[in-house]
Amino acid sequence: MSRKEKLIKRLMGRPRDLTWEELSGVLKCLGYREWKKGKTGGSRRRFVHDSAPPVSLHKPHPKNIVKLYVIRELIEFLEREGLL
Repeated sequence: MSRKEKLIKRLMGRPRDLTWEELSGVLKCLGYREWKKGKTGGSRRRFVHDSAPPVSLHKPHPKNIVKLYVIRELIEFLEREGLL
């Protein structure tokens, strides 16, 4: 199983301990890239894709664990766009 498949399988399992790095890794595997605009992006991160709508997410802090509702909403979005 490839790294991409493992990350997607983990995301689809809706884990309570998914890290920000894993989540951004999934998006990068699906063709998204982080959009860095200006000096600082704050805690809001934007990911852009060549043919799909952009994704804007709040980077968790102080812990690095993504909230479960963010995972659910992201899965629904990616399925609607045909990326999952």
